Amino acid sequence: MTRELLIRQFKQLHDEVLILGSMVEQATFNAITTLKNRDVHAARLVYDDDASINDKRFAIENAIIITIATQQPMAHDLRMLTGILEIITELERIGDYAKGIAKVTIRLADADLPIPINKIEKMGEMGVDMLHRALSAFVDENAQIASAIPAEDDAVDALYNEIYHELVRGMIADPRLIESITLLMWVVHNLERLADRVTNICERTVFIATGELMEMDMSDDEDNE
Repeated sequence: MTRELLIRQFKQLHDEVLILGSMVEQATFNAITTLKNRDVHAARLVYDDDASINDKRFAIENAIIITIATQQPMAHDLRMLTGILEIITELERIGDYAKGIAKVTIRLADADLPIPINKIEKMGEMGVDMLHRALSAFVDENAQIASAIPAEDDAVDALYNEIYHELVRGMIADPRLIESITLLMWVVHNLERLADRVTNICERTVFIATGELMEMDMSDDEDNE
């Protein structure tokens, strides 16, 4: 394989990763919207569409495995290919979080309970914005930007804690809502984990660009799935 052909393959892989990222971003927004509108039908569509995210991830993975097996890449090229494998795994997991939010909408249906949807929407917007910029940094191999994004996770965690305590107060005020509010806690947990996945993507981008593996989780959270 000529170097020019390999470069074209990398460009195609980058494009496919961005497509997968866009699918995941849209799934996240759609899932939150279904919760806001209590739209069970739309939630089922988000839930079912997760299969297309999985298919895209596996297609990219297959292309990378073939390239590694046939071209025996070295140094930066190998870091790029293995880095993409890690990134698409993170994206697929974020897609699972969107699916989980849609599942909560389905389970809640028209249950009568207060939902801090504005704060949940804000949390989703913050996480997706981080993700979008992290993927841009990946394509540009911009280690400086990738290194800066994880610090924004503190703001996401702060909003998560605010929502969490608000939901706990709701449970205390009306114990009949404990089961339903517990489902909402899973929603905000998924959005908090989204931001953690973005940190993982940033770590992989720095590795691709510099060859340096570094831990960017600056929180005290020991839940590093």
